[in-house]
Amino acid sequence: MSGFTLQGILANVYETGAFWLLSLVALGAALAVVGLKNIVHSAFSLVLSFVAMAGLFMLLEADFLAMVQLLVYAGAISILLVFAIMLTRRPEGKMQESNPFGRYALPAGLVAFFLFLAIAALVLRVSWVSGPGVPAASTVGPLAEAFLTTYVVPLEVAAILLLVALVGAIMLAGGGKR
Repeated sequence: MSGFTLQGILANVYETGAFWLLSLVALGAALAVVGLKNIVHSAFSLVLSFVAMAGLFMLLEADFLAMVQLLVYAGAISILLVFAIMLTRRPEGKMQESNPFGRYALPAGLVAFFLFLAIAALVLRVSWVSGPGVPAASTVGPLAEAFLTTYVVPLEVAAILLLVALVGAIMLAGGGKR
């Protein structure tokens, strides 16, 4: 019993509590994406799900994946979705019933439930073996060094390509008004 300290036990309790909280938030937000009738609310629930997943990546000490999740998914993809929703015209102009797939929430829930049962059955059949845990080293430093030295030209080409795509999307969204 000498290997256990109060600080170690409390850290484990906090980590477990954070895991369950983030997991419930991610699952609840994902269910809200499918179940809500207002598509803007669905998009904001998707952002919440992305942020909760980034928190789970942080608990796994995958700091680079967590930052990519926040910047790319919770930031860029979510803003793109909101812009697409706002630029799309609705015949009635009403936002309350703007998610056409919201009416399929019950069949989607049944499919998800049976898929969960199938995956749970497969997971319970496998005998999981865990090896000695090695603390993860930070991956951000070596990746940043590689991006800014060896791969600086492809990084800049990708940035210019994204900029051209953004300008083209803005011009297309303008509808030819000059």
